[in-house]
Amino acid sequence: MKQEMQYIYQVYQSGSFSKAAQALYLTQPALSIAIQKVEAEIGMPLFIRDKKPLELTDAGKVYIEKVKQIMHLESELSKELSDLSSLNIGSLVLGGTHYLNSYILPPVLTTFQKQYPGVHLELVEASSNELIEMLRENKIDLTFNCIPNPKDNFRRTPIFKDNVLVAVPTSYPINNTLKNYALTARDIMFRRNLMPDCPAIPSLAPFADVPFILLTKGNNLYSRSVALFEDAKIDPIVRLQVSQLVTAYHLVCSGLGAAFISDWMVLYDHDDMRYYKIAHPLAVRQFDVVSSSRNYLSKPQKAFIESISSYYHPYL
Repeated sequence: MKQEMQYIYQVYQSGSFSKAAQALYLTQPALSIAIQKVEAEIGMPLFIRDKKPLELTDAGKVYIEKVKQIMHLESELSKELSDLSSLNIGSLVLGGTHYLNSYILPPVLTTFQKQYPGVHLELVEASSNELIEMLRENKIDLTFNCIPNPKDNFRRTPIFKDNVLVAVPTSYPINNTLKNYALTARDIMFRRNLMPDCPAIPSLAPFADVPFILLTKGNNLYSRSVALFEDAKIDPIVRLQVSQLVTAYHLVCSGLGAAFISDWMVLYDHDDMRYYKIAHPLAVRQFDVVSSSRNYLSKPQKAFIESISSYYHPYL
């Protein structure tokens, strides 16, 4: 891609000439002169300069869209050429939530890196909605999602399931009321919650007076939580809302309230919490590895999908 295109795209990304100049290691006057030259050649301005952050003109929108297409083609070319040298070289940018990056990906990444040491790995962390947009913008190669019945055009490969539990501090009175349903950390670690004879609460109705720590809107588990409460015909007591599942779990462990968590998060035996299996279809989440259907699927992408599918195959 031409240097001036890189300059203009960086200004678009940064929202200002000064920030773009810093990112490009240029002086601001030098950057301004380079972009003014392009604008003079096409006969139209690319940016509305009296807006903060800068906004694109109509010509700027067309220009940036074409730059994105060029970047996409260059990325596809690089991937296909890299594949000619097998997996001795290459790169892979993965996008995951805090939960996935902390609990699901580490063993797979370790195995993958040992098997393909020449592939450069990059891990991006954001919300699931943000990651889908980043995939659409070709900023990441793969991400993970558990949207039921997705209506997008992404490639999806099922990799594992997790089970949503209600986690409650041991000191809460609800544990006495539901003692026949209560599971310990050891039960979860040994996957007792997956056994057919494991007791499951039929609804969340008994939790009407229990304060909850919920995720914020936009999180898949928030939508599921709302549906579970609606089915139980209760208006939950919401003590806090946080953006990350891992944060919610840590707050629950400190005694602040109850929360919905994944069974994959219970990694050690302790007596601080009690866990409840929920007898509801929404309490089981199917996770897919997601890639863009518009793009060439590189060898590193294929190898990683194969690695994670193989590792979590028993949990599908």
